[in-house]
Amino acid sequence: MNSFLHWFVIVLTLGNILGCWWLIRYAAKKRPGDVPDGAKMTHSWDNGDLVELNNPMPGWWLGMFYATIVFSLVYLALYPGLGNFKGFFNWTQVSQYEKEIADAKETYGPIFAKYAQQDLVTVSKDAEANAIGKRLFINYCSTCHGSDAGGASGFPSLKDKAWLWGGSPEAIKQSILNGRQAMMPAWKAVIGDDGVGKVAAYVASLSGRSANPAQVTAGKALFATNCAACHMPTGVGNPLLGAADLTDKTWLYGGSLGAIKKTIANGRKGVMPAHRDFLGEDKVHLLAAYIYSLSAD
Repeated sequence: MNSFLHWFVIVLTLGNILGCWWLIRYAAKKRPGDVPDGAKMTHSWDNGDLVELNNPMPGWWLGMFYATIVFSLVYLALYPGLGNFKGFFNWTQVSQYEKEIADAKETYGPIFAKYAQQDLVTVSKDAEANAIGKRLFINYCSTCHGSDAGGASGFPSLKDKAWLWGGSPEAIKQSILNGRQAMMPAWKAVIGDDGVGKVAAYVASLSGRSANPAQVTAGKALFATNCAACHMPTGVGNPLLGAADLTDKTWLYGGSLGAIKKTIANGRKGVMPAHRDFLGEDKVHLLAAYIYSLSAD
């Protein structure tokens, strides 16, 4: 922060602490004319049967207020809290995080390293490894893919056999390590609204859905010209490109005719982030084995 904010925070913080000290001193100070300690106050209730005595705050309770002031000053001297002053411990949340990560690596690193020496199929059949993999999945993957790995619109289910980039153990591991970038281009500007409708009808028919026969025929020709390079002439897709199989009944963004039209017209740009730098290869190895186990025979 700049110099102004630095001093603003210091003055405001220390001023509040000083104000608390002054308020305690002011409230506890004896003044001429005060009712003596233990004497009856002037107001009463229930026809005088209930009266209030002038009992001062116990000394130990008053001492606790002073203790909090001392604690706050000691804390602000040791830890950051006064503008740009870092405190005598030079503590930062980054250093604390790095220390916890280092401690975790020292404790759990050998466990991850042990499984990293085994092939993915073997690890996927190990109950202990899958228990660890499941916890990794819940922590790092469930936000998008769901706690049960069932996926959601735009986020694929990891429990079925439909894999855009391949469902082999190694393909899954590469997806987690390096991420994936979908590149389904928008076709509305190329083939127009009418062409989008025809191709959508043909694509719907590939998975057994009913569609207008005339549009299906016209859409087939457009599909062969514009879509077959990625999705293959028969629509079975190409895992090397991440091109979806259009002949099954699994639809990442919805399989209704309207959803198919939207996908063709506007394209899709789904992103699977890379986790290599964040998790490291050993953790990804366990995570990939667990995910593979969800759809393996």
